[in-house]
Amino acid sequence: MLGGEEIKHVDLLVYDVGSTYTKVTAFAKEAQELEFIGRSEAPTTVENIEIGWVEARQNLARSIGLEDIDPQRVLATSSAAGGLRMVAMGYMPRVTAKAAKEVAMSAGARVLEIISHETPLDFRIQVLQEIKPDIILLAGGTDGGDEDSLLENAQVIVDSKSSAVVIIAGNIHVQARVEEILEAKGVRTIRVPNVMPTIHELRVKPARKAIHQEFIRQITRAKGLGCLLAIVSNGRVIPTPGAVLMGTELLALGTPENEGLGNMMVIDIGGATTDVHSVLPDLEQISNEEKGLVVSNEKQVSYRTVEGNLGLRVSATGIVETAGANGVLTKVALQGEDLAQELQAYANFLEKQPEYISTTEKEKLFDQGMAIAAIEIATKRHAGYISQSFDPVMGIVPGTPVGRDLRKVRKVVAVGGIFAHSSEELSREILTKAFANRGISLLPEVPEFIIDKSYLLYSIGALVPEYPNEALNLGLHNIYGQP
Repeated sequence: MLGGEEIKHVDLLVYDVGSTYTKVTAFAKEAQELEFIGRSEAPTTVENIEIGWVEARQNLARSIGLEDIDPQRVLATSSAAGGLRMVAMGYMPRVTAKAAKEVAMSAGARVLEIISHETPLDFRIQVLQEIKPDIILLAGGTDGGDEDSLLENAQVIVDSKSSAVVIIAGNIHVQARVEEILEAKGVRTIRVPNVMPTIHELRVKPARKAIHQEFIRQITRAKGLGCLLAIVSNGRVIPTPGAVLMGTELLALGTPENEGLGNMMVIDIGGATTDVHSVLPDLEQISNEEKGLVVSNEKQVSYRTVEGNLGLRVSATGIVETAGANGVLTKVALQGEDLAQELQAYANFLEKQPEYISTTEKEKLFDQGMAIAAIEIATKRHAGYISQSFDPVMGIVPGTPVGRDLRKVRKVVAVGGIFAHSSEELSREILTKAFANRGISLLPEVPEFIIDKSYLLYSIGALVPEYPNEALNLGLHNIYGQP
């Protein structure tokens, strides 16, 4: 119900077609505000994705007391196609090649390889032939800097006979020549501003937008997603991880008209992956001297990592393999070889039946243990650490913070089905246990856990391009709990 009154209509729907479940969220538009009406879901039907999103909409209509829903606008995100397969190519491995990877990751793509000038030419060709990427993000050289690497890698792409679309995002002064080399051999290209125009600057948004546009073009290969694209109002289907990061950036940074929450971290645990996002507005103010000569994770305002083998369904065995069966069991005070074997069998089953919902108390404990283990591993990989040894080359001594420093971050938002379907108390228990053993990691020292109970963050990200202020107010009210 909206404002205690019977719901007469829905103005806006946002779909998210995930690897295991398709979600749909409904909003009403009142003046300059968006109000959350309700959400529903249905299993993602891989054989025909349209069945899943239609069922989710019908479930939503029933839950809010409507016969059907005919919204004015429809927006959508998706991760059902498995994400775009990407290769990032650049010049210096710690500079433009790394910058290309960070751009791709921030857009929600699966970065399968990073190629730099140090990679042998024949191996570069082999990588492209074996991976068969959907997209190649081709960076290299600051504006006015190195030109040879872009031209060399353009020839590598031609020699590999890759069918990928190439997003040219390197030295602006040589982009036209690179485009000519590629298009002469039938390679489709998209030119965007340099992802690293100077050694101190990482320009993400133009390349991110190009990746999203290519996602739209390629996502229609999945059954039913072409039909979904046909009903969305803006002709876009944003990769879900990219939408979550956009929502996180909005909540942390705010808009020109409204202030955000400041430094924050988001943990998004799904059926296939565990994604960790951190946005640190404080870093916008640091000088070029403080940034240093190399763009690094710890100096970026926005940063995302993806653990592709840590998911509660499709990648359940990855959690057990990484943490160990007994390691997972100890998270929920269980032990014993018989239980370890049961957990392994349960994980194997989940990978084959990702739509399965746990029913017994033991299965629910297994899910909780896997969630705690996945979050602990993923967050520690995302954050930096306190050095325990000397590194004379890097000028590091024991006790030096290395990597992304999240110790002063307070707000930690948790997203995912296990949080949407668990009590507030259980959700906080899972997070508390996952953060209990910080060790040498630079994780938040005093985290304030915020549960995205209504699974709104992906919707907020989808709303950002059209309704930034309304989306910010929606998130502050419904996720953070501001009045």
